[in-house]
Parts: sequence; structure tokens; C-alpha cells
Amino acid sequence: MLSTVRQWLGMPKRDHYARTEPLILINGLAEQGESWFRSRDVFQRHFDVRTPGILVYDGPVLQERVKNRQPINVDFLTNRLEEYLDKFVQSPPYHLVASSLGGQIAVEYCARHPEQVNRMVLLCPSGMGSEEKLPITEGARHQNYQGLVESVFHDRRLASPGVVDYFASKFASREWRRALFQTVRGTKSHCVADRLPEVQRPTLVICGREDRIVDPYHVERAVTGIANFRFEMLDRCGHAPQLEQPRVVNRMVVDFLSGS
Repeated sequence: MLSTVRQWLGMPKRDHYARTEPLILINGLAEQGESWFRSRDVFQRHFDVRTPGILVYDGPVLQERVKNRQPINVDFLTNRLEEYLDKFVQSPPYHLVASSLGGQIAVEYCARHPEQVNRMVLLCPSGMGSEEKLPITEGARHQNYQGLVESVFHDRRLASPGVVDYFASKFASREWRRALFQTVRGTKSHCVADRLPEVQRPTLVICGREDRIVDPYHVERAVTGIANFRFEMLDRCGHAPQLEQPRVVNRMVVDFLSGS
């Protein structure tokens, strides 16, 4: 009976204890719950999933940096990931799955510590050298949270009302807004294109063809010809493929990280 339930849920069959490989999810400007709610349960069936709170805009760490007028940049955020893994996981090598801005953090970490990384997946990674559009700033300025969330998708009908309500409530907080905008200022001009050849681990890059925030063709050109990189373009998909085409993306990620 138990094996039947596992098969129905798509869970791997285990007749005895086996430790699963650690998988670290790294979000972009959106926070953790809003980035991975359609993927985390699936990944958890196959890996030991960890979700470090690197970007918590109303948390004490970022609020302290805002108060002291310290930058919130990719170097700082990579240091935060490094500290989290060294203190609270301590079981390398890690699989990294990162979205948008999180892709820059993952690339920087992998370039610094190649021995700590097993495989890596980048979803619509930013910081590849092209001009990027950040609708989060326009949405906040005009208090158009519906439009802000919709801008992430090719199919605007997929914009979850719960996520829209979440951002509306968060933008009502002056402290949250200040930390978000300080993060945007500190990361928007960062480029990891020169770091890509230093990534020595197998890496899958997935982009949505209709991404209106990061140019998917520029990302494709940036990674083409680099050893260990594989690029996949999804049709009818925007800037968050793990939310817009979760079944396809979740299977691609699991297969790639499993070595398939």
C-alpha cells in the first residue's frame, strides 16, 4: 500500500533509509514563499530542500543595513548564502536552484567555491550584461500590484490573487519598501557574465521565450559555448517558469540534478 501511494505521488521508492542530497533554493527579488510555492513540495520528494532567507526585507539583517546605509549588493548576498551553508547545512556538495537575481548569487558562490557545488539550475538569470526591466519599481510607484505580478507571466491569468494581496500588504510597510529598493539599487548593475567560464559544475539554464524582464536571447548568447552549460528555452513562458510551467520545469530540474 505504501509503495502504491509513493508511486501515485511520484515519490522515489525507498525500502530503507537513504540520505538525500541537499538542494538549496535561492530566490530573486520576490521572497521565498512567492518564488517556490509550486516547486518546493516536488523537490522535497527527491532532495533535502533548504530555503535560506537571504532576502527578507523586513527582517533584522537587511533593516540594520538600511539603517546604517550599507549596500545590499550581490557580494553581500553571496556572503549571506555562504554563511548560511557553512553554519546550518554543512553537507556539501550542494545542488543550487536559483531564480532571477538568485542566479547571480548562485554563479558567484559557485565561482568562489566550485568544490562545494554539485549541479546548478538557473531560471531566467539576471546579471548577464543586458538591460533589464524591473516592473517592481513601476508597480510600487503607481500602486499597481496586479500589474506588477502579471508582468512576470506570459499568461497574465496565472497571476495568483494571493501573491497580489501579499505584495499589496508588504508595500504598505515603509521599512519593507526601503529595504527592497536598496536591494534593487545595489544589485541592478551587477554583471556575472565574466564569471560564467569559472563555473566548473554542470549547469542548466532555463529561460522563458516571452520573458519581459530579462532578455532570454541575451542569456542564451552569454552561456552558449561555455563548457558544462546547457540552455533550454520554454515557449509561451515569462520570467518565472517555475510558476508558469511548474510541471515541465520541476521535471527538468529533478532529472538534471539526478544526472538524467
